[in-house]
Amino acid sequence: MNPTERMIQILERRYKKMTPGSLRIFRRAEKAMIRGGSHSLRLLSPYPFFVKNASGPSVIDIDGNEYLDFWQGHYANILGHNPGLTVPGDKNAGLEEESLHTGFEVETQVRLAELLLKLIGWKGHKVRFTTSGTLAAMYAVMLALGKTGRDEIVKIGGGWHGASPLLLKGVKFDPERGFRQIESAGVPESLGRKIHIVRFNDPDGLERLFQKRGDRIACFILEPYLGTGGFLPATREFLSEARRLTARCGAVLIFDEIISGFRFAPTGVQRLAGIEPDLSTFGKVIGGGHAVAAVLGKAEIMDCIQAGPGRRNRVQFTGGTFSAHPQYLRAGLKMLLRLVAQAGEIYPRIAAMGERLRTRVEEVFAAEGYNVYCTGRGNEVVGGSSLLMVNFLRSGRPVRRAEDVQDPRLSNIRLREEILRLALLTRGVHAVHGGGAVSAAHAEQDIDRAVEAFAETARLFKKSGIS
Repeated sequence: MNPTERMIQILERRYKKMTPGSLRIFRRAEKAMIRGGSHSLRLLSPYPFFVKNASGPSVIDIDGNEYLDFWQGHYANILGHNPGLTVPGDKNAGLEEESLHTGFEVETQVRLAELLLKLIGWKGHKVRFTTSGTLAAMYAVMLALGKTGRDEIVKIGGGWHGASPLLLKGVKFDPERGFRQIESAGVPESLGRKIHIVRFNDPDGLERLFQKRGDRIACFILEPYLGTGGFLPATREFLSEARRLTARCGAVLIFDEIISGFRFAPTGVQRLAGIEPDLSTFGKVIGGGHAVAAVLGKAEIMDCIQAGPGRRNRVQFTGGTFSAHPQYLRAGLKMLLRLVAQAGEIYPRIAAMGERLRTRVEEVFAAEGYNVYCTGRGNEVVGGSSLLMVNFLRSGRPVRRAEDVQDPRLSNIRLREEILRLALLTRGVHAVHGGGAVSAAHAEQDIDRAVEAFAETARLFKKSGIS
């Protein structure tokens, strides 16, 4: 047995000893649910722990184990778990105090829409709410297709925009095909041929594609800060070129800010860069811990939603049954108002803790002979960042694009995604993709605790001969 497999066995024994209650529930879950759960990233091997309660920087499982959490609700909980955004008995809440969905319009959605538009800073835009980032991205692309009458889509290799069939190509790197493969059965090959993949932060490659196919391209969708594909910021040059080329060719520029929106400042990366896309998607943070997502866009594009019956460019962006749920909107409004009011304290603090965590993690692994580089840093657009992704590099080349962290020939993916996660769990730290996000609920002592867990893990890896 090689050192890696032996290490996994050791960690799994420790984990099972810690979590017998979670194992019992998981065995029930396997009989009733696919793989025993409802979200692939939560279903870690050998089984997930089941949470009893969550508060601030931590979660506690049903066996009483406390984990310092850097997942924080899929990066949505920038203020930490349960920060008190909904207050029972608020005399100003009116009907919104009720938790059940009414299916009617409420004023809070207008207030949240107005606040979003103000904070993003673009004039002549409109908002429509939905319930997830996947739906927001899907609807944004549909709007682009409907408005332009074209049928080709451009996206970033490594870019994740949810499980919409319109975008399920080029998410995971394949050593033989790169980012060219369709990601799921059920997506027709004919649709896949309409989706073109470009490299992140490669303005020359982007220009070549637009020169070749610009008159057929409906939209270019990208994350101005690449999320789970690598936690990498787009350069100002790349974003500027994206704006120039789409405008020249009459294509729609879409910024997916589901992760980056309100993560680095009380606005989007687009405003930090000074570049106005045609459509934007927001989610996660704007819901205050609830299912809220939104598409913001220029009125002439958003108007395709209300085009009259029989018009060819009418887009069926209905939003869904639970769109604009009163309780969700109320929490989202409180979240954004708090971020605005405390921006001068929150954002510099979590960015500083993020930088200290990234630097110290690199140092503790270097002390044991590992070439680790933590992505999640800022650049000339994003001044500071609270994000972290640990990458076990096989070479000394710079990390600039998704390929650098997703190509198994360049980075040890299994060590990051599977073994590191399990090792940290046995030391009371929960991380996804080798890290996660610092929240405002984390304190300096939490960073110290996390660094010590990483240091213990580095020593364990070295002792076990894992390379």
